[in-house]
Amino acid sequence: MTKVLLTGFDPFADEGVNPSWMAVSRLRRVWDGPAELEIVRLPVVFAESGPALRRAVERAAPDLVVSVGEAGGRNQITPELIGVNWDDARIPDNSGAQPRRIRIEPDGPDARFTTLPVYAAVERMRATGLPARVSTTAGTYVCNHVMYVLGGLVEAAGGRMRGGFCHVPYAPQQVVDRDVPSLSTEVAAAGLRILVETALEEIAL
Repeated sequence: MTKVLLTGFDPFADEGVNPSWMAVSRLRRVWDGPAELEIVRLPVVFAESGPALRRAVERAAPDLVVSVGEAGGRNQITPELIGVNWDDARIPDNSGAQPRRIRIEPDGPDARFTTLPVYAAVERMRATGLPARVSTTAGTYVCNHVMYVLGGLVEAAGGRMRGGFCHVPYAPQQVVDRDVPSLSTEVAAAGLRILVETALEEIAL
């Protein structure tokens, strides 16, 4: 059976929750799709997130990996097109580390592109009334770090695995006293379902 690995993140920056983990957890609970689906929570720590992702991929041996992160301030589900070889943290991670202007892999390529059908998935999301767009920047924080590392794992798999990254907005409970956009966990999970299902259709071709 085809296997899917979804990852979300721990809360960070004094937030009590992380909508990425909420959304992947929700999708796991309601999943009835044509594949086995596993979820893993990653630490918001530069030095630990990549190794944690590698261990999860080695254990699950998935055909498809979708990593999900929080993008506070965005108002849409945003599958990412590209991860860059650059750590530049505006705030410390959960270990207190704050790497500035350093390459993730000194000898790695400058960027790695998603192997998910992000444009097709966004079209489907919009067709069902979900707010979505393709993003061309995953930032330079831990989300981008994970996307770049995942791209390397996909390359090393030699075509046996596809993967990419998707950002979701704040959850409603995170913006009770802030004038910024949010998106319900149910809507975020529905968008992720479409992204996963669209990718699975390509794998089956």
